[in-house]
Amino acid sequence: MKSHPRRAEPRLKRPLDVALALTMLIPFAPAWGIVAIAIKHDDGGPVFYHQERWGRDGRTFSAMKFRTMATDSDQRFGIRQATEDDERITRVGRFLRASGLDEIPQLINICRGEMSFVGPRALSTSERDTDGNALNYKNSPRFAERMAVRPGLTSIATIYLPKDATVRRKFAADVLYARRQSFLLDVRLILLSFWISFHGKWESRGGKV
Repeated sequence: MKSHPRRAEPRLKRPLDVALALTMLIPFAPAWGIVAIAIKHDDGGPVFYHQERWGRDGRTFSAMKFRTMATDSDQRFGIRQATEDDERITRVGRFLRASGLDEIPQLINICRGEMSFVGPRALSTSERDTDGNALNYKNSPRFAERMAVRPGLTSIATIYLPKDATVRRKFAADVLYARRQSFLLDVRLILLSFWISFHGKWESRGGKV
């Protein structure tokens, strides 16, 4: 994998990440139990889903989410990004994804420093396209540049592009953030993400904010 010089983060980025993550973990604590009961009642499977993802400087980490897909979806379909009306998503999972509640456990990844609230999308190390072909991100000329910054819970691509946007478009948005990151940009994208979550629009966003 080609390396790219690490890009310096805005001075207040990490303090904002930690403060916001800790502030959210406390009030969301009761919701963890409610979500866990709903997932278990839906299909009886595991509450959490763990996935190895690419982190800053090419390091990998285990991202944790509330499970939103059938327990055997990775084995049956392979690891690939969700699409509109995805058959793998459970009934409870559809609500969790629309509201963004499935991402709440990743606040722990943010506290650990593996992720930020805002940054390039945290890509799976074993992702495949919709046809089942392995996506070898390491061969992309923009992969190293987007890895020069910490991956994010939300991003320009997550907010403004539809789920079925091409890898090229998503990488372009990720690199744009890596080059233009600032504290004010982070605040703007975080506020937009809260707005989308409040209105339950994550499954229908894409240039509609």
